[in-house]
Amino acid sequence: MNTNIDEVLLSSSVKVKKYCELEKAQDREGIANFILERFTERYITPIESTDKEQKHGFCTMAICCLMIEALESFWQGWEDTTRKSKKAFCKFFQRCSRNNLALGEFSNKAEDFYTGVRCGILHQAETTNGWRIRRKGPLYDPEQNIINATAFHRELQKALEAYCEELRQADWNAPIWNNLRRKMDKVIENCELPKADNQTQSTQCV
Repeated sequence: MNTNIDEVLLSSSVKVKKYCELEKAQDREGIANFILERFTERYITPIESTDKEQKHGFCTMAICCLMIEALESFWQGWEDTTRKSKKAFCKFFQRCSRNNLALGEFSNKAEDFYTGVRCGILHQAETTNGWRIRRKGPLYDPEQNIINATAFHRELQKALEAYCEELRQADWNAPIWNNLRRKMDKVIENCELPKADNQTQSTQCV
């Protein structure tokens, strides 16, 4: 690993060098806290603005979809989600169902959610297949296919916290940790700059 990426921020308080130290020390608590911080500050905190007039359900759901795909890649140990995006959503909602998390309510409609919400918003800036987004009401109204984006985001935070707690409880050599380390190897590899750009500052977040 090139030393020029040691100072790249993986979260607001953890650089590549620090993560490598945590991994070498098999510091499960430290790494779990890092994962929680990385996802929270990227996908949770920005939505918690106190200015309600600035909020929008579609923006919230777009961020939620990004987070689900990224979080699932940590769960699975995938280097990326190329040709795995639909699978990521199906596996995520199925696990939520098994773990009695509220987002498990979408497990039976995971493929339709992926097509109508994830792909609709991220590719067309709109939902398709009759899905609708609101910021009030129940988490999900199956009769009208309405998602409460605020409630969805809140439940996604709980899913993140559940993952990090499972990391804290699991053995260092358990599959959940092997997958995380595989994913982090790729995250760190992605920090490396093209050789022609090695003079560029490398303290930006990735």
